[in-house]
Amino acid sequence: MRDDDDVRAGRGRRRGFDDDEPRTLRRPPRRAPETIDPEELPETGDRWSTWDQSQAGERGPQPYPDWLVTELAAVDYELGVVKTGKEADVDLVRRAVPGTDRECLLAAKRYRASEHRMFHRDAGYLEGRRVRESRVNRAMAKRTGFGREAIAGQWAAAEFAALCRLWEVGHQFGVRIVPYPVQILGTELLLEFLGTPDGEAAPRLAQVRPDGDELADLWRQAVDGLTVLARCGLAHGDLSPYNILVHDGQLVLIDLPQVVDVVGNPRGPEYLARDVRNVAAWFTARGLPGVDGDELTRELLREAGMR
Repeated sequence: MRDDDDVRAGRGRRRGFDDDEPRTLRRPPRRAPETIDPEELPETGDRWSTWDQSQAGERGPQPYPDWLVTELAAVDYELGVVKTGKEADVDLVRRAVPGTDRECLLAAKRYRASEHRMFHRDAGYLEGRRVRESRVNRAMAKRTGFGREAIAGQWAAAEFAALCRLWEVGHQFGVRIVPYPVQILGTELLLEFLGTPDGEAAPRLAQVRPDGDELADLWRQAVDGLTVLARCGLAHGDLSPYNILVHDGQLVLIDLPQVVDVVGNPRGPEYLARDVRNVAAWFTARGLPGVDGDELTRELLREAGMR
């Protein structure tokens, strides 16, 4: 039996991205890329807003939220590192229009350069994912330098596409299960920051200690989130209490680069069942009665059109 089939929420788990414990926000050095003429940098902040650099299909679903700053006069301020991971780091960015009260906080998820990236167990997740050019597919299969860069691009693009789709479907059902995906630029994803106005990130499910009605309500939300995923034909692929945030009493799923097509990936049903086991085990360990992971898995597979 593989190690990842023995995963149980919070015990014996190989920790991955978004599994690290919260840490004090660390302020990075001011960024001034050598490729940019200093005269082209804003007078304040670290860079001009990158909003206009993302093309059609690289921005989040419309209508854009009222809180989102889309003005071209906006400036991005790097506030520090929120968390680090094997494949990507998450930084806190404040996007603001100088001289006004228009501003918002964003989580910038930045995938690392190939020589510093440590994607693990990615072969199973990539099954069913293909690009149009056969040479790219061959390079990805051989894990050449070019192929690893293509894979990194696929991780970022797959995560952004999944977030957009889940945001839209969740909105249709009146369920919010993922942070709003603001934009993608190369291998940088800008997402809605979930936390306090002063930059403290929302806690993960593994960190909260709900009981009674609150515990039951969180389980209901977890089932709703998994159902939305299944209706989209998707499985999170690595779901656990460590990549579910609890923001103002609401469950929000994060870290979806390994999202799996339940139908197109031969191991799709296996990944879906593992997601359910991980989450159900946490709620059972907290004493919630009536949690039936096997029955939920069967129901989700029906929702995905598998049975």
